[in-house]
Amino acid sequence: MTGWRTALLVVDVQNDFCAGPAAAARFGGDPAALVRAVDGTVRAVAAARRRGVEVVFVRFVGDPVFQGPSWRSRDRDRGRPPKCLEGTWGAGFHRVAPAPGEAVVTKRAVFDAFLGTDLEERLRRREIGHLVFTGLFADVCVDSSARTAFQKGFHITVLTDCTTALHLPTDAILGLMRALYGARTTTVDDPGGWEPPIADDGADPPEREQEAGR
Repeated sequence: MTGWRTALLVVDVQNDFCAGPAAAARFGGDPAALVRAVDGTVRAVAAARRRGVEVVFVRFVGDPVFQGPSWRSRDRDRGRPPKCLEGTWGAGFHRVAPAPGEAVVTKRAVFDAFLGTDLEERLRRREIGHLVFTGLFADVCVDSSARTAFQKGFHITVLTDCTTALHLPTDAILGLMRALYGARTTTVDDPGGWEPPIADDGADPPEREQEAGR
C-alpha cells in the first residue's frame, strides 16, 4: 500500500511578526509564548532535516501594492502600517533560514499559503500528502493554510509547541483544527507526528489527480 510523503511548513517566521517594535505592537499576548513558538520552530526545522523531511518556508510580504482594497481600508481604519515590506529587515526570516534547495513560497498580502502561489503544485510534484505546520499565527495564517490544505486532500499535523495564536486562545484554535480538519496536534519531539498516514486506497494524491484527468 502506498504511503504519503511529509513536508514541514514553516509559516511566516519573520522579523516583523517575531521581534522589534512591529511585533511588540501587534502581539498582545504573553511575549514568552511567542518566543516559545519560535524556539520550537527552530527545533522543528532541525528535526525535519535530520529525518530527511522536506522543509518549505512560507513568507508574507505586505506591501500596499499587493493589498486589495479591503485590506487597505482595514489597515487605514485601524491605523496599521504595512508589515514585512519586500526587501526590508522586517520581511526577513527570524532565527530560521532556508538551506540550499529548500523551497520558499511568498504570499503577497494574503493569509493562505495556497492563494496565489505555486505551493500546491510543488507539493503534488513531490508526492507530498502530509503537512506538518509550524509558525505564526495559529489562528491566522496557519489556520487559513491548514484549512485549504485539508480541503485539497492533505493530511494535517500541527506542532503545538511551534505556534501560538494572535487573536484567539491557542487551545481553542487547535481544538477547531482537530474537529474540523481532523488535524493531529502534537509536539516536535513526538516521532509519530512526523509519520504520514497510510494511504487509504493505495494511491497518493498526485496519482488520484492523474487518474481523474484520464
